[in-house]
Amino acid sequence: MTDARYDDQAGTRFERVRLTGATFEDVYLDGAQLHDVDLRGASLRMVDLRGLRARDVWLEDVDITGDVENLVINGVDVAPLIEAELDRRDPDRARMRPTDADGYREAWDVVERRWGQTVERARTFTPEQLHASVDGEWSFIETQRHLVFATDAWVCRALLGDPEPWDALDLPHDDMPDSPPVPRDRDARPSLDEVLALRADRMATVRRVVDGLADDDLTGTTEPVTAAGYPEPESYAVTRILRTILNEEWQHRLYAERDLDAIAAISAGAGDPDPAAG
Repeated sequence: MTDARYDDQAGTRFERVRLTGATFEDVYLDGAQLHDVDLRGASLRMVDLRGLRARDVWLEDVDITGDVENLVINGVDVAPLIEAELDRRDPDRARMRPTDADGYREAWDVVERRWGQTVERARTFTPEQLHASVDGEWSFIETQRHLVFATDAWVCRALLGDPEPWDALDLPHDDMPDSPPVPRDRDARPSLDEVLALRADRMATVRRVVDGLADDDLTGTTEPVTAAGYPEPESYAVTRILRTILNEEWQHRLYAERDLDAIAAISAGAGDPDPAAG
């Protein structure tokens, strides 16, 4: 794979320029200075805001979803407050941060139970709706495909040592560069039952791993898989792998429920989502 080439305009000054409706993709703005800039109604996705300093900003009617740490607003670190409130709203969320083998088994019990409920709900939707994208996000079917990929990558490959565990329906994250032999078929349209069969197989693999887990295993690291693929051929902490899977399962179920809510609302009278978006 060749390195990406960029039109280098570092240090360019934009003053009194109207860029309303412009699209920026794979653009580096690190170290940029924004002064007297209108971002009303802007949409930011997969944006790295670490180290951002914002002064005299007007923050109102803003919706932010992502990893939040050390977020200081008007002198108050609000990240711990957000975490505590999210845990209060859903006690199962705290179980996604286990510290011993029994905790990982309990966490996977939660994942299986919650996904079971979501899948039963999804079965009440039409195939077209399950392939529909909401606001450019993955469809329900694509979400299942991505979770198959996540399990293949982190559990089957990194943890269990299979160099090529992939299924043709695996769907890597969008910002991951092509990494043969990892498949990436965005045009595939498998049925719900087809993709759920894959999911059941991969979830059973994780179940076997956590059922066989001992506390001492949590201090261990993996043997690097040197064959081409993803993740990179490194030694990974077992806890990192297991936490990654728990986070993937938890977050993507929330996204799926959010989008099923939107699709249900749309089908109730506001029109159809664009299945081609995404």
